[in-house]
Amino acid sequence: MANGRLPISAAVEGDVDEAVLRRIVEHIGLELGNVYGREGKQRLLRRLGGYNNAARVSPWVVLVDLDGDFGCAPAFVQHWLAAPSQYMRFRVVVQAIEAWLMADRQRISAALAINERRLPLDPDSVPQPKAVLVDLARHSKSRAIREEMVPRERSGRSVGPLYGARLRQFVLDEASGWRPDEAAAHSNSLRRCMESLRRFAQ
Repeated sequence: MANGRLPISAAVEGDVDEAVLRRIVEHIGLELGNVYGREGKQRLLRRLGGYNNAARVSPWVVLVDLDGDFGCAPAFVQHWLAAPSQYMRFRVVVQAIEAWLMADRQRISAALAINERRLPLDPDSVPQPKAVLVDLARHSKSRAIREEMVPRERSGRSVGPLYGARLRQFVLDEASGWRPDEAAAHSNSLRRCMESLRRFAQ
């Protein structure tokens, strides 16, 4: 328990999402408790009612990618959770968690060993952020990054073998990795998420 507050329970789609949420929560001075899910979007959404029920008595955050499912995040929220409980923060990433990472242009370009000019100026507007990030890694000056993050030809995979591990390392590196405040200045969906979570601290 940090500062006399209950830890925030959470549900996420995968391991990279958990790393991002943990970094955000700790950055704003709160504590992340148990993290559920990590089995993809559809399973998370099927369990959303149970998470919302738990949020009647303790703080919860559910983080899910929009992935182009609806025209905007509010429509997605209205469809899946029109009546959130008092302590529920149902936050939608536009369009996917990679957009939030690309929003810290300086740090992600250094981590991927690419030219910063290759990064989108408005990552929230990118339809498929994961594909864009993989393509950026394909142009890396680092052979290791290319081999780890870019899928091998005819592998049938969308990402390389250590794609998630590389991103988690970037997110959790407080010294030279991802900066939530810097990224929030370039991603409205991240900024709104952080503002919502900060209300737990008030």
